[in-house]
Amino acid sequence: MIWLTWRQFRGSAAMTAAVLVVLTAVLALTGPDLASRYAAGIAGCTPDNTCDDFFDRFFDEHQIPFLALTLVVLILPALVGLFWGAPLITRELESATHLLVWNQSITRGRWLAVKLGVTGLAATVAAGVCGLAVTWWSDPLDKSAVPEMAQMSPLVFSARGIAPMGYAAFAFVLGVTMGVLVRRTLPAMALTLVAFTAIQLAMPLLVRPHLMPPVTSTFELGRTNVNGIVPQGQEGGAMQLFLSTSAVPGHAGAWVLSSDLVDPSGRTVAGGDGASGPSSTIARSIPVSTTSGPCAPSRGQGTDACTAEINRLGYRQQATYQPIERFWPFQWIETGIYALLTLGLTWLCFWRVRRGLS
Repeated sequence: MIWLTWRQFRGSAAMTAAVLVVLTAVLALTGPDLASRYAAGIAGCTPDNTCDDFFDRFFDEHQIPFLALTLVVLILPALVGLFWGAPLITRELESATHLLVWNQSITRGRWLAVKLGVTGLAATVAAGVCGLAVTWWSDPLDKSAVPEMAQMSPLVFSARGIAPMGYAAFAFVLGVTMGVLVRRTLPAMALTLVAFTAIQLAMPLLVRPHLMPPVTSTFELGRTNVNGIVPQGQEGGAMQLFLSTSAVPGHAGAWVLSSDLVDPSGRTVAGGDGASGPSSTIARSIPVSTTSGPCAPSRGQGTDACTAEINRLGYRQQATYQPIERFWPFQWIETGIYALLTLGLTWLCFWRVRRGLS
């Protein structure tokens, strides 16, 4: 039975192995140079320079391969579910070859166990190799990425560490389950794609933020969490502050779940009129004089002096976040959740094959 399953699967396995060999070879050749350039750039930073300019330049130079590799790891589990999982049983049912096997000495349970074991193991290993290789290669870029692309951000987190192994195993068994239930290849593929996509969207939105209790803190305003300050209106009695919603001071790489500006009494400051900006920025109106004092354009003291004045008045950023130190605990917890889902679907497959298929 193992030999027969391997004969049916060896073409896909050989093609996948060839692609992984090429990918890992390219990453192995370019990774050390990438790491050395990052180390050299960090060594060149001066005490007065926070390396922000180097980080921006370094990440921009490698942004395309960074995004491309992240996308490869993200779509690999979905491809496994579509092209390995969904057709695994349906092609047997559509051609009725399963009846020939069941009329021999092979039981239904053993037939399904071998198919799931051989193909599922290959899918999990392929996703693991791909995910860990990309994690190793991308480490310097993960450290220098903008907050929206940090390692804990929902998009990047799903393409790093061991989580892709859990996704691939789940997507594969999900495809098999859909095939067993609908007994047609194309509908099974469509349902697999819809279900897997929905679950992958629900995980970072609804589940992952609560895997561990998030941290809530208040922070002074500065270059890390303020993207700009401009005068508001003609009277000169207010400033519009653009607050970052994706970064907090002292916690580089943290996943910010919520962020807002609070006044000296701890109440949330309402949004400013005409607020606009990127999705990672919110605008808040602050009653600060723009005709005199550090925030007056005529004083020419710059944004830092105005920010210091706003801090003196008692305004702070209040943020809820998951720190970067929780990256690996989150990886293990989320992979465990997908492992439990995979076991549940595996049980459903065995139950359906033993009781409902003919």
